[in-house]
Amino acid sequence: MKRIGLFFIALLSAIVGGGVALGVYLNFFTPQYRSENSLTNQPVLQTGFGNPDPISPTFSPQNISFVEAAKKATPAVVHIQTFGNPALMSNRQQNSMEDLFKDFFGQQPPNRNQNQNEVRMGSGSGVIIKKDGYIVTNNHVVENATRIDVVMNNQKSYTAKLIGTDPTTDLALLKIEADENLSSIPFGNSDALQVGEWVLAVGNPFDLTSTVTAGIVSAKARNINILRRRDGLGVESFIQTDAAVNPGNSGGALVNANGELVGINTAIASTTGSFAGYSFAVPTEIVRKVVTDLREHGIVQRGLLGVQIRDVTADLSKELNLSVVRGIYVAGVTENSGAIEAGLEKGDVIIEVDGVQVNTSAQLQERIARKRPGDKVEVVYLRNGKERNTNVELKNSLGTTKLITNEAGELMKIESLGIEVQNISPEMATKIGTTGVKVASITEGKFKEAQMPEGFVITHIDKQKIETSADVIRLLEGKTGGVLIEGFHPNGRKGFFAIAM
Repeated sequence: MKRIGLFFIALLSAIVGGGVALGVYLNFFTPQYRSENSLTNQPVLQTGFGNPDPISPTFSPQNISFVEAAKKATPAVVHIQTFGNPALMSNRQQNSMEDLFKDFFGQQPPNRNQNQNEVRMGSGSGVIIKKDGYIVTNNHVVENATRIDVVMNNQKSYTAKLIGTDPTTDLALLKIEADENLSSIPFGNSDALQVGEWVLAVGNPFDLTSTVTAGIVSAKARNINILRRRDGLGVESFIQTDAAVNPGNSGGALVNANGELVGINTAIASTTGSFAGYSFAVPTEIVRKVVTDLREHGIVQRGLLGVQIRDVTADLSKELNLSVVRGIYVAGVTENSGAIEAGLEKGDVIIEVDGVQVNTSAQLQERIARKRPGDKVEVVYLRNGKERNTNVELKNSLGTTKLITNEAGELMKIESLGIEVQNISPEMATKIGTTGVKVASITEGKFKEAQMPEGFVITHIDKQKIETSADVIRLLEGKTGGVLIEGFHPNGRKGFFAIAM
């Protein structure tokens, strides 16, 4: 009996121990699956694409379907592959001295294309916005490329023509001549986007074509300081989302739940180079204006207010004894600008443009970036705590209201420098892999003293990219001190000139 009792005690211990072990395993070593709706025992609400009832406690983001939106967007998002001539390629960060060190001390070349005069530079995404073959992408995706290939969702490939670029918004416009019916994405209204609204990012991360990710709008009018320019013309008013975006997504589509284009994915916030939680897109209200300008003029027509600005913060308000803790502080007014003619002064605080409240520099830049030289905007501002308003006629970078031409061959004389310059053709820009301006003649002055040859194509002045003759005038007239000019000799060789102005 004693032995039988011990046996049953051992058996009972084994059963209890096994149960405990099984429980531990199930709780700690197997995935836990749980429906969020099981917490409330409420029926699942199928929301589709309609707006959920904000009062209903049954709404769950897991019940939203993005299938139709993805079907609309995916066929119109393309894979972009860029190639460049290694003999002509300039450093993509425009660091000339770094270029020289890499040329002399060696750098592993990118994957070579079948054409031995070209190397694979990189890849990205693009969005077909018109059925006749117009494609929008990021400027940084196609910058310095001598050939741009577009691979469709059905794997057909085309060589694209570069219509124009806008480094100030990091956008570019391409055109392909396709032998098929193209899908395009209709433009949505990025102004109507709300924080918390669902969006999709469609692109080609890591060369994985037709990838769709989802997230919400985390913020609007974000300035993340990636388009830093010495001329202060960079426009950053990004849509911030938490949709996963990785290298290769650049130039791809950000669409709303209706499958409408609301942004062009451009950047990520990351310390590793891969997605770390936030991505940023250029809103379509800027994209729409930029691509229209590039298609019609070959260059973006920027209307400028003519002020230097700072965001009003609590610290700035206290320091300058301002009456508000919002708006945009006017730190200076440019001579011969529309702002000074309209009566704006240093110390004013801009709070509204065309009836839209602006609290940050990014919001102000976005409103003005939609305009062209000659357009007028109504500006509401505070001076000594009192609200005032005025109408400002916007001007271009040369201080006029005329549209700047980008026609190749048109001569422009710069008397003070003794040179005549002309815009290069799109074919020449594709050949050298960048935009530029040709020095057509040199009669006297600093350029002649520096022995710059006629026919030299200027691509950068003090690392600022040159697109038209107007850029040369803007950056050189009245300049004092040294200036670094980069470009290409008539024989295609890269050249650098340091000129004392």
